[in-house]
Amino acid sequence: MSYTLKWLKCALVRAFKTVAQTAAATIGTGAMLSEVNWRAVLSASLLSGLLSLLTSLAGLPEANDPE
Repeated sequence: MSYTLKWLKCALVRAFKTVAQTAAATIGTGAMLSEVNWRAVLSASLLSGLLSLLTSLAGLPEANDPE
């Protein structure tokens, strides 16, 4: 597989969406914003983004689509 600029863009978009979803889910665990553990939100979100990028190494179907 060739890791091109298109692949990188697709992988980063996917990772960003994953980070946003994880942050939203983690923030939702606190009843009020003052009760949210922001370190846990940041940690879980960054880890999910990293895992998303690593998973993208296995292949991204949208990166193989002709433009």
